[in-house]
Amino acid sequence: MSDGDRRERDPSSIRSPFDLFDVTGRVAVVTGGLGQLGRQYCRTLAGAGARVAALDLAADQAAVARAFPDLVGSPACPFGVTADVTDRDSLEDALARIQAEAGIPDILINNAALDSPPNAALEENGPFETYPQESWRRVFSVNAEGVFLCCQVFGGAMAEAGRGSIVNVASIYGLVSPDQSLYQYRRHRGEEFYKPVAYSASKSALYNLTRYLATYWGRAGVRVNTVTLAGVFNGQDPEFLAAYEPRVPLGRMADERDYNGVMLFLASDASRYVTGSNLVADGGWTAW
Repeated sequence: MSDGDRRERDPSSIRSPFDLFDVTGRVAVVTGGLGQLGRQYCRTLAGAGARVAALDLAADQAAVARAFPDLVGSPACPFGVTADVTDRDSLEDALARIQAEAGIPDILINNAALDSPPNAALEENGPFETYPQESWRRVFSVNAEGVFLCCQVFGGAMAEAGRGSIVNVASIYGLVSPDQSLYQYRRHRGEEFYKPVAYSASKSALYNLTRYLATYWGRAGVRVNTVTLAGVFNGQDPEFLAAYEPRVPLGRMADERDYNGVMLFLASDASRYVTGSNLVADGGWTAW
């Protein structure tokens, strides 16, 4: 299929509402594509017809087989591309590989991110006043600079081709401040724990990067949007769940599949007139 065939469809050619979500023949890049949510986005886009590149730090054949065991050997199986989102040369190499394998990307989901895990070293999850500068730099290098570089490399190729959709994945903790009371149970048991600052600040940076690129590339046919996500269930401490879930109007953490429809909407022609926007999919967290 030629690049021209992968452009937005003429609305008059759409015969069914489901056609709006059809991305057959398009090439999608998902950073952090082998992670918990990245795997979901890869499956969703592949299921809607896209040729999907799962970009990750270690995306060899064995890693892809572990991530998508039921798709191995199927045309719908994503192909792995090993790359470091903080290294422009690595991303340029990845683009060349993707172009050789499938063509110029049409869809980019900037999903790769770094956060301090709950079991990180004490200085990582301690008070703001002593938060390590190196931790700040490390988180920003992935969450903000990594998105910037991916947009330069993959988005630049999309703009040159005259079409595309970029989705930058943000967080409720980039839109509003972390609710430190959620972690009070840890302080009650003697730990000095606070949700760190770098994740919030780095995710917040994506909103204006998105708006900047939406206006910069609008006439080039590239749409750029942000999606704001809430926490995803992944075996968290029951005490944390007991504090978190009453804070959500829907009463639960997100299931890893809950964001698939949002991603497909923003990637497809269903959102063909949506750019520079922030779609909040947080179970109502920010509605209080």
